[in-house]
Amino acid sequence: MHGKQYKVLSYLKNIVTSSIVNHTLLYIIAGYFVLLVIIYFIQDRFIFKPEKLRQDFKYVYDSPFKELFFDVEAGVRINGLHFSVPKPLGLILYFHGNSRSIKGWAKYAKDFLRYEYDVVLVDYRGFGKSTGKRNEHDMLQDMQFVYDTLAVQYAEHHIIVYGRSLGSGFAAKIASDNKPRYLILDAPYFNFTKVIERFLPILPIRFILRYQLRTDKWIRHVNCHTYIIHGTKDRLIPINNSEKLQALNPKKITLLMIKGGGHNNLPSFPEYHNLLRDILQY
Repeated sequence: MHGKQYKVLSYLKNIVTSSIVNHTLLYIIAGYFVLLVIIYFIQDRFIFKPEKLRQDFKYVYDSPFKELFFDVEAGVRINGLHFSVPKPLGLILYFHGNSRSIKGWAKYAKDFLRYEYDVVLVDYRGFGKSTGKRNEHDMLQDMQFVYDTLAVQYAEHHIIVYGRSLGSGFAAKIASDNKPRYLILDAPYFNFTKVIERFLPILPIRFILRYQLRTDKWIRHVNCHTYIIHGTKDRLIPINNSEKLQALNPKKITLLMIKGGGHNNLPSFPEYHNLLRDILQY
C-alpha cells in the first residue's frame, strides 16, 4: 500500500513539476514578446538623443550666420543655421549625429569656413527647434526638401553633402538622389541594422527596427566621388564598416583613415583638418 501511495505521489509530483516548468516557459516567452513590443514602440528613445530647444532660443556665435526655417508641411518645421563667408566656393550641407542639436554641432562649421565654404546645419524632427513626429520616410523627405531649397541658391556642383555618424545615412540618401559635387562621410556605418545588433544580439532587430537607414544600399547609387574619413580605433562604429563601404565601389569611394582616431574625436587630429583641406581645395 505504501508503495502504491509513493507511486501516486511521485506521479502527482511529476505532473506539478511539469506544469510549473511549462507555465514558467510560457511566462518567459510571453515576457520576451512583450519586451519586443515595448522596444518596437520606444526605440526612438534609444536611437535618438536629441537636445530640445525653446522656439525663442537665441543662437550666438562668433562667425556670421543666420537662422533658417524650412516649412516642410503643416506642423513640420526644420530648423537650421547658415554660416557664410564673403565669397564662398560652395556649400557644405552638414547632417549631424544622433545626439544634441545644431546648437552644439555648429562649432564644427569653422572647419569648413576656413576653406571659404558656406555651411548649413539642420536639426532632424524633434531635435533643437525642429518639429514633427519622427519616422524614417518623413525624415528623409525633410532632408530632400532642405536640399531642394538650398539648390535654388547654390548650383548643385557647388554643394558638398557631409554626413557624420548617424547622419551618414541621410547624407548617402540625399547624394544618391541628387547630383552634389562630393559626398563626405565621417565615421559612417555600413548597415544600421547590424550596428544595433551588435548591442542587442539576443533580439530579432531586423524585424522590429523601424529605422533601416541603408547607407550600404544608397551609396551604390551615388554618382559623385565619395570620401570616407574614419578613425582606426573607433569602438562604436569600427572602421571595417567604412572598409566594406569602400569595397562596394573602390573607383568612386576613397577611404581616408586617421590612425588612433575614435568615434567622437576626429577633429582633434591635425590629419582630419589636412584631409578636409585637400578635399575642399581639390
